[in-house]
Formats: sequence, structure tokens, C-alpha cells
Amino acid sequence: MTVAPLIAELEFDVWERLEAVTDPELDEPITEMGFVERVTLTGDSRVRIEFRLPTYWCSPNFAFLMAFGIRREVARLPWVKGVEVQLQDHCFGEQVNEGVNSGRAYHEVFAEYCDGADLAEVEAKFLAKAFDRRQESVLSGLLAQGRTPGAITRMRLGELAEVTFGGEEARAQLPRYLSLLAERGLARGPEAPAFVTWEGALVTEAGFADHVQRLRSTRINMEFNGAMCRGLAATRYKEVEIGPEGPTLVDFIQGRVPPREGAAQRA
Repeated sequence: MTVAPLIAELEFDVWERLEAVTDPELDEPITEMGFVERVTLTGDSRVRIEFRLPTYWCSPNFAFLMAFGIRREVARLPWVKGVEVQLQDHCFGEQVNEGVNSGRAYHEVFAEYCDGADLAEVEAKFLAKAFDRRQESVLSGLLAQGRTPGAITRMRLGELAEVTFGGEEARAQLPRYLSLLAERGLARGPEAPAFVTWEGALVTEAGFADHVQRLRSTRINMEFNGAMCRGLAATRYKEVEIGPEGPTLVDFIQGRVPPREGAAQRA
């Protein structure tokens, strides 16, 4: 194998690991959000990752969580001997870069630079929102198949794992939901209930409608914030154009959409 194809293969490995790093507030991969600016490999099996956020003032909490997530995921590759992470164009960039590349404990660095915040509490907060969004997508997919609330709340984990969704969102979120269920210890074995709350309470048929409404509010809020982030990033770095199917929420946020015909004359 020549050098160039080998490097391309290793870079692919890195990008694949980066897909596992999410924006903690949005539960969307940083690769899909366009946050990763550059991946550089050196001859000594070290990797340098440069990333940037939508604004100069994005929360330091988010920046630290993503920076350490990048280092953790890329370091899992067996051939990687070292990872350098660089946050670009951010008011807290120097502190984030020093912290993530210092070799000090994640909790220690986070507490030092984030006013003593407890990392576990911060992560749990964002994981709870991610759990709700993933579950809402799966529940919506099941409802779209014509399943009743009673049938859904009686589902077992093994049954849910075998469901095939036609919709892209539910199909993408099902394995992510199952993964977080297992990680959290909320479902053990194929006979465990498929749908519980983040606190471990069963989702019941009687409370199903209210439960779904609450989840939907969380999902809509996260989707709006995601669109806002994309719009701010596009405005900052001038990278988004209106697509052939017309303007999206991002285009409105950017102010790229002209007034409706006749609006100027009526003003």
C-alpha cells in the first residue's frame, strides 16, 4: 500500500471517531454541525484536530465537553500515539486548548475553568435532553406506523430492537436510543420495558400523551437551537447558500431571504 492511500484510510478512521462526538446541547455530531475544521496526521502517528464553534462567545462548558470528547474518541484508535486538539477563534480558546492538551484530569480542568462546576452534573443534564430527543423520535416513528399508545408502552426491548423504520430520523435515532438505555442501565435484557423516563419510571398508556408532548417540546427546542447554530456559523464563516428547494430556517436566521414581492411597496 502506498503512503497516500494509507493516510487517506487513517484520516477516514479519525473522521469516523469524530462522528461519535456530539454538541452536548444539541445531541448532533460535531461533524454534521460543521465544527471540525481540519484533521492533520503526522508521521509519528499523532493527530491534530482543529475545530471551531458558531460564535466567539459559545459556552465554555460546551467547548470543554467537545474538546475532551474529541481527544477521548480519537485516542481510542489503536494506531494513534497522541492527540492534539485546538479550538480556534473562541474567547476561551487558550484555556480550552491548555486544559485538553495538558494531560491533566478532565474533571480537574473543567472545575478550574468553569467556576467549580461539577462535570458529572453538567454531563447528566445534557444526556437527559439527548435521551428525551432520541426517545421522542422513536416514539414518533412507532406512531407513524399506526401503533397505539397501549401497544407502544407494552413493548419490550427485544421487540423494539427488531423494528424497521421507514423514516430517516427514527431509523437513525433507534440505535442511539438503545445505546443510551444500555449505558444508563435503564433496560437490561430483551424482556425489559422499551420505554422508561430518564429517571427510570415506566412510560404508561395513561400518561403517554403528556409524556410525548413534553418530549416533543424538548426536541423542537433542540432543533431550533441547532438551526440557530448553523445559521450563526454560516454567517460567521460565509459558507451556506440557499438550496434548490428554497430557503430553510438557517437562511431566515442569516437574513439571506429577501422580502416577499410587494412588501417594499407596502412599507
